Amino acid sequence: MALHVPKAPGVAQMLKDGARYFSGLEEAVYRNISACKQFAQSVRTAYGPNGMNKMIINHIEKLFVTNDAATIINELEVEHPAAKLLVLASKMQEAEAGDGTNFVIIFAGALLEAAEELLRLGITTSEIVEGYEGTLEKALEILPTFVVHEIKDYRNEEEMKAGIKTSIMSKQYGNEEILASFVSRACVSILPEKTTFNVDNVRVCKILGGGLTSSQVVNGMVFKRQVEGDITKQSNAKIAIYTCPVDISQTETKGTVLIKTADELMQFSRGEESLLETQIKAIAASGATVVVSGGKFGDMALHYMTKYNLMAVRIPSKFDIRRLSKTVGATALSKLVAPSKEELGYADSVYVDELGDTIVVIFRLDGNDSRVSTILVRGSTENYMDDIERAIDDGVNTFKGITRDGRFLPGAGATEIELAAQLAAYADTLPGLTQYAAHRFATALEVFPKTLAENSGNHASELLSKLYAAHKEGKKTYGFDIEAEGTALIDTVQAGILDLFLTKQWALKYAVEVACTVLKVDQIIMAKRAGGPKAPGGGARDDEE
Repeated sequence: MALHVPKAPGVAQMLKDGARYFSGLEEAVYRNISACKQFAQSVRTAYGPNGMNKMIINHIEKLFVTNDAATIINELEVEHPAAKLLVLASKMQEAEAGDGTNFVIIFAGALLEAAEELLRLGITTSEIVEGYEGTLEKALEILPTFVVHEIKDYRNEEEMKAGIKTSIMSKQYGNEEILASFVSRACVSILPEKTTFNVDNVRVCKILGGGLTSSQVVNGMVFKRQVEGDITKQSNAKIAIYTCPVDISQTETKGTVLIKTADELMQFSRGEESLLETQIKAIAASGATVVVSGGKFGDMALHYMTKYNLMAVRIPSKFDIRRLSKTVGATALSKLVAPSKEELGYADSVYVDELGDTIVVIFRLDGNDSRVSTILVRGSTENYMDDIERAIDDGVNTFKGITRDGRFLPGAGATEIELAAQLAAYADTLPGLTQYAAHRFATALEVFPKTLAENSGNHASELLSKLYAAHKEGKKTYGFDIEAEGTALIDTVQAGILDLFLTKQWALKYAVEVACTVLKVDQIIMAKRAGGPKAPGGGARDDEE
């Protein structure tokens, strides 16, 4: 009879073999804090204009070289449950504000690091959480008092450019002027009158060759494709869009035709040809000059399209067909029938162009009628252009944020230091042990100017003392000047280094919420993984080992 070994008492005896269970401060809380600290430390060096790039190779071996925290956390498959919470908070920030993802992770990491010291002093997690949440409320009360600039005219390109510049600067330092002007021009040209701004309406088309200065903004859409027929340009184009192939229609059922003579064969094929010609003639008669199809163009169809002076463009992507329909104001038809006037779209010109070695088809709308604009990015490598695209994406999201709330705060660490100074004074007024947590919250905010200094190769402690001294003298808009040698300060308002109020507000909320969620965890119960044992890494298994 086999000897029955009883399981250890407690939670473990309720779970399957192979399940893991951690509880208490040492096993659960400190382990979680340690994982989050390490994760925050890894993205901290990528913060600010002088942030270092990370080289990431994802699960399908695609290479990314970037300092954009949103891309880093998307491509890293984080396993640890507590660090995963930080990733989720950062993704929420990306969805809400489109920028400030690194801010959330760094600040949450700094709050958890401060909490660890308090826990070792014997303060309970509930008191720390209470202190953090109370201080966040106070911080969100104080934050609107720091507003130094507000944009009200969203159609003024120069004003919008000044607002967008800082968010692009943190990704592409040195190229912010040219990129901010591209983004503001692209966004203002398609800004709707009443409805909210949609970030998907600004497309990026990356073309190898040339440099960033060769880039341009096109009102309309650009596709990296060649036209199907011989006609390569149409002005004042009326566009018919089909989701089906432009070819002889295939019958649903198979049929057998008995042909006895050569005349019968000629008549049989002529019947198909005349039907196709009738269809294409009807499309040309409707006024259309460009035919766009989601399917293929048959050789016979192309022959007739050239005969009736129709330009043929094939776009296999359903998503792009939808976008193009929206851009030119057309209705996508599912059958090869002549479109009505309402179903036809319009573009000022549709033409083929060659940029570098790449042939493109451009649908251009010269007026302010365009609903989609495209930024043509030129660059020497795919990786470089990908990074430019991420900077443009941040700029477009900032534009959307400005249309929701046009208020700005001083950048370069000025807001964080002023907030830290005021919260430290507020912490002194609090009774009980929550004041320790409030003090740590204020200290955690110092991590941002510290990081800016460290990433620029300067002494963080020297910068902090200079910033505090300047803010005590009433220079509340002074931040860290990364261009000057040593730890010099700069008036951020005069320099035009401004952070969007909305981004900062949401980042503070999400960072504190995720830090408090991690602190509230006191037990980790991990079920046994599904499936059998994993195959060892490094290819085939060696049985001799």
